[in-house]
Amino acid sequence: MKKSNSVTAEIVRIGNSHGVRIPKSIREQAGLTGTVTLTVTGGALVIRAKRKPREGWEKQYRQALKESPEQELLLPDDVGTVYDKDWTW
Repeated sequence: MKKSNSVTAEIVRIGNSHGVRIPKSIREQAGLTGTVTLTVTGGALVIRAKRKPREGWEKQYRQALKESPEQELLLPDDVGTVYDKDWTW
């Protein structure tokens, strides 16, 4: 488990908004760069690195497949239909 850093920061005015300066050590520990997502959970502001949709799904599937090799895809890659025999692509 990584060591948790705790620092105090001031909320500062930035134009018509407000912001918090995040120290480099905290940004690096959290992997925050570029765009982030903000959510409020249980009265706490949570800042997370923005993830790509379905990021990590393949890795999780491969791990699940190692743990339970009998798992397989619900549909084969080439499903085919009754119309395939009459159609030329």
